[in-house]
Amino acid sequence: MTSMRLPFVALLLCVLSFAALAQSPEQDVWTGIERVVAVGDVHGDFQQFTAVLRSVELIDAKNNWSGGRAHLVQTGDLLDRGPEARRCIDFVIKLTDQARRAGGMVHELLGNHEAMNVYGDLRYVPPEEFAAFRDGDSEARRAAYYEQYVEQLKKSPPPGGLPKLDAEYQRQWFEKTPLGFVERQMQFGPRGQYGKWFRVRNAVIKVNDTVFLHGGISPKYAAVTAREMNERIRSELADFSRLQNGLTMDFDGPLWYRGLAQDAEGPLREHVDRVLAFHGARRIAIGHTVLDGTVIPRFDGKVLAIDVGLSALYGARTACLVLEGGNAYTMHRGRKIPLPQDSGRALLEYLRACASADPQPSPLAKRIAELESTAGSPRE
Repeated sequence: MTSMRLPFVALLLCVLSFAALAQSPEQDVWTGIERVVAVGDVHGDFQQFTAVLRSVELIDAKNNWSGGRAHLVQTGDLLDRGPEARRCIDFVIKLTDQARRAGGMVHELLGNHEAMNVYGDLRYVPPEEFAAFRDGDSEARRAAYYEQYVEQLKKSPPPGGLPKLDAEYQRQWFEKTPLGFVERQMQFGPRGQYGKWFRVRNAVIKVNDTVFLHGGISPKYAAVTAREMNERIRSELADFSRLQNGLTMDFDGPLWYRGLAQDAEGPLREHVDRVLAFHGARRIAIGHTVLDGTVIPRFDGKVLAIDVGLSALYGARTACLVLEGGNAYTMHRGRKIPLPQDSGRALLEYLRACASADPQPSPLAKRIAELESTAGSPRE
C-alpha cells in the first residue's frame, strides 16, 4: 500500500463512521451436531470454494444449500488476495440463510483479513475487488470524497506538513484510489451491508468437542474464554480507538497466532493440553497458515491445520475437514480419509493416502520424505 492510501483510508473511515450499532452476542458453543464440515482460507476463490463444498455435499449443482442439518465452519480469510471476494461474501450470506431454514448452520468466522478490511487495512485487496463495487456514479462520488479528503488534510495536516495540493497531486491520488474504492469502503463501514455482517461474526467457536478459529490460541490467551475473545474483538471493531494494544491486531491473538501450525511441537504440548482442558475440547481446528495441501494433524491429532491452500493462488488444493460419528476425516480431492491420532507411522500412512490422490508430484512429497527418514524414532 502506498503512503498516500493509508491516511486517506483513515480519513474516509472517519467521514463514513457512525456511532457503533448495539449488537447481541452470537452463540459460540453448539452441541449435538451430527456432521460438521470446516473449510480453511478461501481468499476470494469462488470456484474452489464451491468445488470443495460440493465435494462434501453441502451445496448442489446450482450452489444452493443441500447439507440439511450439517454445520459448515469457514475459519476466516474468505476475502483478499483473490479476485472474487464480493461474490464469496454474497454466497456465504445466502448460504447462511438457506442452511438455517434447513436446520443447519453456517459459521463464518473472523480471520485477520476480515478484521483488516473492517478497520481499513487494504493492502491485500486486488484491483478486481474495487472494480466489483464500481457503478455509474463512481467518478462523481470519488471526486466528492477527494474534496472531503483535501478539506480534512487542511484541517489536520500530516506531521510532515501539508503537501502541495495541485493537479499532479490530484492525479496521483486518483491513480491510487480506483473507482469502486469509495463504494467498497462504504459497504464495509458500520452501516454497510458487509460492515454490519462482519462486525457480528465470531472469531472463536466450539462445536461439539472441537474449537474452531482462524489463527490459534497462544500461551498469552490460554485462559481466555471464547466468549471473552469474541466480545473483545467485536468491541474493538465497533470502536477503532480500542484496536491499539487490543486483541484484534495482536500477533499472539486468535486472528494472527501461527505457533500451533508451524512451531516445534515439543515445547507446546503442555500448552495445547491446557487449552483443550480449559475449553473442554478434544481438538482445535485452525486456518491462517498454509501447509502442504491437505488437513495436517499436529500434536497427535489435537490440532488440525486446515488451511490447505484452497485458492488457485496457493495451488488450488481441494481438501477440507469433516467431523461425523465422533471421528475426524479429510475430504481430499473427493476421497474421504480418516485422520490419524498420532504423529508417527499413522500420520505417514495418512499423508501417503492423500498424496496418492494428488496430481504428481504431490505437494505432500517433502513432508512424507521427512517422516520416512524419522519413522520409528522418538518424537520430539
